[in-house]
Amino acid sequence: MPSVDSHVPAPPAVLPPAYPDRAAWGTASKLRAWQAEALQLYMDRQPKDFLAVATPGAGKTTFALTVAAELLQRRVIDRITVVTPTEHLKVQWAEAADRAGIAIDPTFAGGKGRTNKDFQGVAVTYAGVAVNPLAFRVRTERFRTLVILDEVHHGGDALSWGEGIREAFDPATRRLALTGTPFRSDDNPIPFVTYEHGHDGAARSKADYVYGYGHALRDHVVRPVIFMSYSGEMRWRTKAGDEVAARLGEPLTKDLTAQALRTALDPTGEWMPAVLAAADKRLTEVRRHMPDAGGLVISGDQNTARAYAKVLRELTGEAPTVVLSDEKAASKKIQTFSAGEQRWMVAVRMVSEGVDVPRLAVGVYATPTSTPLFFAQAIGRFVRARKRGETASVFVPSVTRLLSFAAEMEVERDHVLGRKNNNEDGDIFALEDDLLKKANEAEGASDDLDAKFEALGSDASFDRVVFDGGDYGMGGDLGSDEELDFLGLPGLLEPDQVRELLNKRQAKSLAQEKRRGKSSTREEPTPVELATHEQVALLRRELNGLVAAWNHRTGQPHGVIHNDLRRKLGGPAAAHASSTELRDRIELIRDWATQRRA
Repeated sequence: MPSVDSHVPAPPAVLPPAYPDRAAWGTASKLRAWQAEALQLYMDRQPKDFLAVATPGAGKTTFALTVAAELLQRRVIDRITVVTPTEHLKVQWAEAADRAGIAIDPTFAGGKGRTNKDFQGVAVTYAGVAVNPLAFRVRTERFRTLVILDEVHHGGDALSWGEGIREAFDPATRRLALTGTPFRSDDNPIPFVTYEHGHDGAARSKADYVYGYGHALRDHVVRPVIFMSYSGEMRWRTKAGDEVAARLGEPLTKDLTAQALRTALDPTGEWMPAVLAAADKRLTEVRRHMPDAGGLVISGDQNTARAYAKVLRELTGEAPTVVLSDEKAASKKIQTFSAGEQRWMVAVRMVSEGVDVPRLAVGVYATPTSTPLFFAQAIGRFVRARKRGETASVFVPSVTRLLSFAAEMEVERDHVLGRKNNNEDGDIFALEDDLLKKANEAEGASDDLDAKFEALGSDASFDRVVFDGGDYGMGGDLGSDEELDFLGLPGLLEPDQVRELLNKRQAKSLAQEKRRGKSSTREEPTPVELATHEQVALLRRELNGLVAAWNHRTGQPHGVIHNDLRRKLGGPAAAHASSTELRDRIELIRDWATQRRA
């Protein structure tokens, strides 16, 4: 039998950072640097349990199948069981395994007992294991088994799922857990994941290997994501018959924000068709450099998905692929779209996680779901790079929560159990902010403002671009030069080139705004002042732009810069600061720049 080290790849230092550039996942003849490094670590340790956290699009499947092939060849294991969140992913794993020389049966079920001798393993879902964990335990005990737990955070989705997985796979010879997104926001522990207690008493998940989005972006393994944010006026009627109007993106209570977002996403209004039209313009521009680039609209439910598809058909003259999670043909539709050159696909949740469609380059986030986990999973569909220079563009509503997720793409998270408060970074304002946030969430605009509302109308306007944690653009009407400048960004750009172009466009916008201000002053000596909410919004955007510039200059995270300003000057978070407080912070950060403060 070969020695333990005879099949371990060369040290990662001799490999290029993204290797190979164009190979589809599961077909690469050589490993990327992170995959080789993680494999080396695994083979050196030979652990029973191993947790690999790697950003979507980095190639977790390839890494896991390489581990499986090594263990099969060394006769450490006899069989493989892959556990996935969805039925479609079972098929995807089986196809990837087949390319790697491992036969996986995606049709296996617990009650089936055995599979034929052609297969070295099976692929099942977490729900399927929970239905009959004993059957899987018997199989796991019968063979020396490697269990691959894909997107392992789903092991905490329900108590029965976690208990089922633990019962079924406790006797496994090896367990390899994978995830590509921030862990859960609840306290449900994830089976076979190690937790360590910190100084605050909270237990945090401990990964054996981490390869985050920021690292993968620097290695050119994933695409940079440009977020196009759209605002607008929303109008709806409550159950009590009251008419409510609000602007998407302005500070609102939780229920008002939810209702404004649902109004925006109503396919019969003007906001959603306008955003789909803008996204299609962007797709046309991207296709100049990526001829097969595709777009994906992530919808909240089946009815709106069909309605969005109708709008796209009218816009483009081409019927998009519609994927509904309960359709038997869903997997086949995704495969056909992935292999073709069709412009658009509309889906509910079928493509929210793990599904591999490398040509997706433009997305529209059109679902009211706004959890960090789902957002990260959704954006993960667009970051899979095929060659260097490809960019992704995702259109999102101007909702503070979603924009904060977009600005924190590179933040690495652990699953935390028993968190007492969010004051882990030494922020003296964190506790106060938590109380304010909870008060705002609990505050209702009306007892009758619930899900049974009637959308009356909506209009859309371009708000800004979010990239690498910074805000760019001064907003504008649909079809304005401001919007078209950003929609026309080339489809092939390195991250540094994206940043440079956005900074140039920002400088151009600021110069135009300044010229307009001077012209207005000459023509009208006593111009009408902006409304208070417009002043505050303009100041907040200016502050965010300066914070982004300071981030690029010093490398300090945006949150740290904001907290530093607040410690110096006092006051609440920027979202709740007054115009005077915002002006003071703007002057202070400008002073820092003048004094070249590091």
